[in-house]
Amino acid sequence: MADPAAEESRQLCSSCSGELSGVEPSASGHSVCSSCLRGKGGPDCQKHNGAPEAPEISSKEQQSQEEVKIQEDLKESEDDRKEDEEPKEEEVKEEEKEKDEEKEEPLEEPLGPDDVVCDSCIESPCRALKSCLTCLVSYCEAHLRPHLENPKFQNHRLVEPLRDIERRTCESHKWPLELFCCADDCCVCQDCVTEEHRGHNTVPVEEARRRIEKELREKQTEMVKTVTAAENAINKLQLNTVSIEHSVTEVRAVIESQFEELQSVVEKAKREVTEILEGEEKQALKQAEGIRVHLEQRCTELKKTQGQMEKLSKNKNDVDFLQEYSEWKKEATDISLPGVYIGLMDRLNSFSRVIVDSTQELCAMLVSSYIEKVKETCKNDKMGIKTTVQQIVAQKQNLSIPDPVTREDFLKYAAHVSFDADTAHKFLRLTEENRKVTNTTPWQHPYPDVPERFESWRQVLAAESFYLGRHYFEADVSGEGTHIGVTYKSIDRKGSESNSCITGNNFSWCIQWNGRTFSAWHSDVETPLNVEKFTRIGIYVDYTRGLLAFYGVDETMTLIHEYQAEFLEPLYPAFWLSKKENIVALVAPGEPLPLKSPSPPTSPANGAPV
Repeated sequence: MADPAAEESRQLCSSCSGELSGVEPSASGHSVCSSCLRGKGGPDCQKHNGAPEAPEISSKEQQSQEEVKIQEDLKESEDDRKEDEEPKEEEVKEEEKEKDEEKEEPLEEPLGPDDVVCDSCIESPCRALKSCLTCLVSYCEAHLRPHLENPKFQNHRLVEPLRDIERRTCESHKWPLELFCCADDCCVCQDCVTEEHRGHNTVPVEEARRRIEKELREKQTEMVKTVTAAENAINKLQLNTVSIEHSVTEVRAVIESQFEELQSVVEKAKREVTEILEGEEKQALKQAEGIRVHLEQRCTELKKTQGQMEKLSKNKNDVDFLQEYSEWKKEATDISLPGVYIGLMDRLNSFSRVIVDSTQELCAMLVSSYIEKVKETCKNDKMGIKTTVQQIVAQKQNLSIPDPVTREDFLKYAAHVSFDADTAHKFLRLTEENRKVTNTTPWQHPYPDVPERFESWRQVLAAESFYLGRHYFEADVSGEGTHIGVTYKSIDRKGSESNSCITGNNFSWCIQWNGRTFSAWHSDVETPLNVEKFTRIGIYVDYTRGLLAFYGVDETMTLIHEYQAEFLEPLYPAFWLSKKENIVALVAPGEPLPLKSPSPPTSPANGAPV
């Protein structure tokens, strides 16, 4: 049993009746355990095992004055704790709410190909909300705030997001290009209309787009037809290739059979002529044999007579000699010999001459009947391969399209032309993205050996070709001996004969600057031209009409020479730089005209085959 004195000496907490380890006075002077003080009335004090519970008080009247004060102190402590915890709970709730909102908030849609990106977002690009015409930069919502909140940006012009903002903004006035000038075919801003485009017919870009889209749709329809026609032509060409092969095979079979028949006739004639010769041989041999037999018989008779004569000459009796001689003379045969002439060689020579002459006549007839007639037929019967594309283009060009007159007219048909590096001779240096060529003789360039490269003549072809329709390009030429023209792709690249040069065959057409004037070259024939010097040459091709024209390009277009021909293959611009330091530079469409300069000094010719 516990000691009553010890029970009394123990001090208990005024709040939880727990044993106090030390005196912990409260603000009211009462003893309170450390757990109650730390928890400010929380349940920590109830965690002690075996701690006695405070007796439950049913009403305020039953509580002592001291207990009431203790309860009030604890209540104040608990209220203070709740006040401190309430903001923390609110912060936690707000954080949880934000997390929930983040979870509920849908993810931003990914950027599409037509979306404008914020120029200030580097790591993770965001969709732009506005574009600033003053800064020429697009901003997202976050980076746009300075423009909306900072007074320093209040004069900046904000518009809907623009892609390629610099291109869509007027360089002079920094306003959006919202109008289209129908007179000048260009986009303008609101200030341009009051200045350099004053009085011009302008429409909003949206309306202009609708008009041009309609025109574009029409052109697209035409383009679809043209592409379809081209594809049909390609298919027909492929079918024609097979058809040509089959047709050639059939004709080859006819040739084989006809020449076999001709060969059989020749063999028959050979046999007959041989039989005639053999018949003549037999007849001659038979004739010779008959004569031989006759002569042998005659020779026997003569030998018999010879014996009689020898016997008679030995008779010594005069009377007998005379009587026997008289009888022998009556019976003696003619002892004269026949004259024999054999004209064998004469007859054989005549026979051979007839055979040779007849053979020569037949060979001449073969050449005339076969080769010449076939060539003449090929010349007169130029059917060729007429593609659908060519027919369609020809039909369109039957419309009255005026011929170009001014440089602006020619430039409508301008083509971008560049040199084909695989065709350039090793003494020709290509620069400026294969748009300039220079003769650097004797310096060679380490070009690879390919079948397309010119080996003997210092020539180079263009990579592009002209086929159907109208085409035009310009070139600046420098140095006498420079040739410029067109040719077929089939031109020989390795030969040293004149037909490997653009001046020496019937499928190349060109002009030459010789230091004083121009000359025209075709099929190895030179035609001098009385034309002044031009440093820029314009080449115009109307393929369907078979027209090739060379112009001197200046303030006006001066015709240098014109060819009229029937083109059978695509035309490739071709250039022969016959002398050292000859230069040809291809001109981009619309490039300004060059200043006139005197001709460079002459150089020894070194463009001939090496």
